[in-house]
Amino acid sequence: MSSAPSRPPVFRFAPSPNGELHLGHAFSVIFSEHEARNVGGKLLLRIEDIDTIRCRLVYAERMIEDLAWLGIDFDGPVLRQSEHLARHRRALAALEAQGLLYPCFCSRAEIAAAAACDHPRDPEGAPLYPGTCRSLSQSARQGRIADRKPYAMRLDMTAALATAAPLSFWEEGIGPAGEHGRLPAAPERWGDVVLARKDIRTSYHLAVVLDDAWQEVTTVTRGHDLFHATGVHRLLQHLFGLPEPLYHHHRLIGDETGRKLSKSAGDRSLRSLRQAGVTPQHIRQFFSQ
Repeated sequence: MSSAPSRPPVFRFAPSPNGELHLGHAFSVIFSEHEARNVGGKLLLRIEDIDTIRCRLVYAERMIEDLAWLGIDFDGPVLRQSEHLARHRRALAALEAQGLLYPCFCSRAEIAAAAACDHPRDPEGAPLYPGTCRSLSQSARQGRIADRKPYAMRLDMTAALATAAPLSFWEEGIGPAGEHGRLPAAPERWGDVVLARKDIRTSYHLAVVLDDAWQEVTTVTRGHDLFHATGVHRLLQHLFGLPEPLYHHHRLIGDETGRKLSKSAGDRSLRSLRQAGVTPQHIRQFFSQ
């Protein structure tokens, strides 16, 4: 009896519509396209629009136009995260039922004040959450919620790690410090991370893990700036019983000073380059140099 044919690998490009796409995005999607086609895989598009304050429909529409202009041929329909928030809420409820989440009522200013200058910091340089709300009694938590005090939901990292053996991930590419192969995940470096923000009842970490699994992504391609976040993602995959994808982190595109390009800094958009006469072929040739 012949075995069933193996399914093709699945890759994704997942921009946030909080500004115009720039050269850094172009490099990332071209990189993902190249990796997918090299192994006969699929490339999916996901619009990560959970941030209702910063994300705009017009940016999402322009992103799709820019990607079509670049000549990127995606497989399957576009997934918009904002249309799948119910799944995120169900996943949060499951973690809460296991006693792995707690509400955090602290403001950013309060967290900064509670963390001394020599306080441990996460991989991005921010002070680790000092655990102020972790020790609140159930009645104190319920009282603050009843008083409509805004709160985020944090993962109790110590409790979550107690459910798992040491976690690792496979790096297909080269990490920011030359890392490659099977690597320790080390989610504890992030402390009690936020899994549901105060303004939106989800977060980047939660959404990306759930939606990668929903889209059956087998290889996650993304920039070095997200390399260390893999630790949190591997822990969430364990907690939800989700499959472990491969990871392939790539270099970042910077300006002439070496600074990473960003939408918030107003770096030149693909739309403006197109209007100036730059062609998709010019962009692809620039990255191949």
